[in-house]
Amino acid sequence: MGKYTQDSKDLLNYLGGKDNIAAVTHCVTRMRFVLRDAKNTDVEKIEALSSVKGTFTQAGQFQVIIGNDVDVFYNDFIDVSGIEGTTKDSVKEMAKTNQNKLQQLASNLAEIFAPIIPAIIVGGLLLGFRNIIGDAVFGDYGTIASHSQFWAGVHSFLWLICEAIFHFLPVGITWSITRKMGTTQILGIVLGITLVSPQLLNAYAVAGTDPAKIPFWDFGFTQIRMIGYQAQVIPAILAGFTLVYLERFFKKIIPNAISMVFVPLFALVPTVIIAHVVLGPIGWAIGSWISNLVYAGLTSSFRVLFAAVFGFFYSPLVITGLHHMTNAIDLQLANDFGGTLLWPMIAFSNIAQGSAVLGIWWLHRGNKEEEQVSVPSAISAYLGVTEPAMFGINLKYGFPFICAMIGSSIAAIISVGMGLMANSVGVGGILGFLSFNLDRWPLFFLIAVVAMIVPFSLTVIYGKKKNA
Repeated sequence: MGKYTQDSKDLLNYLGGKDNIAAVTHCVTRMRFVLRDAKNTDVEKIEALSSVKGTFTQAGQFQVIIGNDVDVFYNDFIDVSGIEGTTKDSVKEMAKTNQNKLQQLASNLAEIFAPIIPAIIVGGLLLGFRNIIGDAVFGDYGTIASHSQFWAGVHSFLWLICEAIFHFLPVGITWSITRKMGTTQILGIVLGITLVSPQLLNAYAVAGTDPAKIPFWDFGFTQIRMIGYQAQVIPAILAGFTLVYLERFFKKIIPNAISMVFVPLFALVPTVIIAHVVLGPIGWAIGSWISNLVYAGLTSSFRVLFAAVFGFFYSPLVITGLHHMTNAIDLQLANDFGGTLLWPMIAFSNIAQGSAVLGIWWLHRGNKEEEQVSVPSAISAYLGVTEPAMFGINLKYGFPFICAMIGSSIAAIISVGMGLMANSVGVGGILGFLSFNLDRWPLFFLIAVVAMIVPFSLTVIYGKKKNA
């Protein structure tokens, strides 16, 4: 008999039995279920189980928070239920049947960006270190790199990595799309490289104009006026999906005996041509339009209202999964304007959710069972991952979630009102300061303190009045 055999039996029963479970897997702390009918579950009894720290539904999956022992619980559950476990990717695909069209779009975007986000975060952090070493001026001393050959070398070395990440971002995107769609990944990599090839970047000098202003019908190979769309998100996405659907099409019509030769040929070559002649200019225009619109909202006379609304509603976006759409916008803003005013608000929203959890911890200090969830989830939120905090604590009680939204909104107003711009996407929490120039650190930490104090105070004050 396993450690969680009895709880596994009870959980199976409260989930509506084996027939109500379409698929099951687990992540670091949670059991993830795709249910045939969510109405057949008894959430109250599930959350009353001693091994369960909470439940929530996200992206079409019913998730049960177990904690660090989730792998042990999972094995016991599989033994008890007789259900064959499946991969996370399979569960995600099945879960999409429980989503509306907008949620499916958000899930697809999330699955495209999720594999490349670690690289983007690393790039943001390294840009921060470069700012400290080579760009920050320390009074009469000057920069660190200017006084040390070693640090000057480190400064140059870090740029090698940053350039690889951000300059070749289209390569990561096209690879990720082919990976997600189950087509040939190396073709996606080659396609991405053609979008940032040094030869193609000569378009700036040859065309002598803004690439976005060149009509797609005015491009000609004889004039070598193709453009390399480095760091452009939307052109890479459009090109990636074009490659996927062309490869699928030719696989259907070309005999297997010669498919290895002709499917890659007929899929890749037309895609590269279409990408540079049609999709590149169109995607560039769309991306520029979106970034200009968002940037206008963040810099106009209505920017405070824009910030207040975004800061308040970002956390609910996380619940729906729609927050992944901001990844593309942030990257586009950073490319077009040299930084993003949007991302700092996301970092402060994460800090606010963690601070609301600390408010509950303060109210319930001494509750060892709850501390197993509250303490790790608060730390996780401060490091940029808010789902454990929101679903494990804040949404469970309700009012801490609202308190965090209020704190996030106030922090966002200050951030946008004072023009706090990040160089790029980074760690969405306290470590986010590394994504800013050194002279902006004091402002970042000031707003971070606001994002801590307001939610914590509101949670404690309201909790005491409510005796929660």
